[in-house]
Amino acid sequence: PVLASAHENGCIYLWSIQGNLLKEILPFSKYPSVPLTALCTDISTKMLLAGSKEGHIMRWSIGSFFEDLQNSKNQIKEELCWRAHSTKVVDLFHEEEKNVVVTASTDGSVRLWHATNGYYLGYFGQPRKFELSEISQLILPCDVNKFPTIIKEEHKYKEKKKKSEYPLVLDREK
Repeated sequence: PVLASAHENGCIYLWSIQGNLLKEILPFSKYPSVPLTALCTDISTKMLLAGSKEGHIMRWSIGSFFEDLQNSKNQIKEELCWRAHSTKVVDLFHEEEKNVVVTASTDGSVRLWHATNGYYLGYFGQPRKFELSEISQLILPCDVNKFPTIIKEEHKYKEKKKKSEYPLVLDREK
């Protein structure tokens, strides 16, 4: 068993039941870290979802990390980030059979999202039925104006691989 905790500094900490810190997860984002307000996983613990104070939802792939906790090479990879609400996310859950994420916010709305790509499917109370089988066009709620961001491998912190050909040298005579 592993305990996940979300924090004011935007980090998620994974703890063993003995109280040992196993992993610290910081979302990759072009925005400054914001407090995380909700967490959930899928039933098989392959995916971790977090909601933020600013209405964002982030999704990580965590399955390989849990396959072997002793192997530090097994990474947790952030895969997707999207703006779900204009205000704080207070709860979320993943419905595995339909592969949807349900989010609730202090704005009073409960919204439905496609879990794989973050596409908006609708809100509870809308006059039309949810169309879950096929997403024909990408739509957004009226208070959200940014499309989901897929986090790619190249977004990881890069190490310099190439040394400069002309390194700076201190010349005391000049």
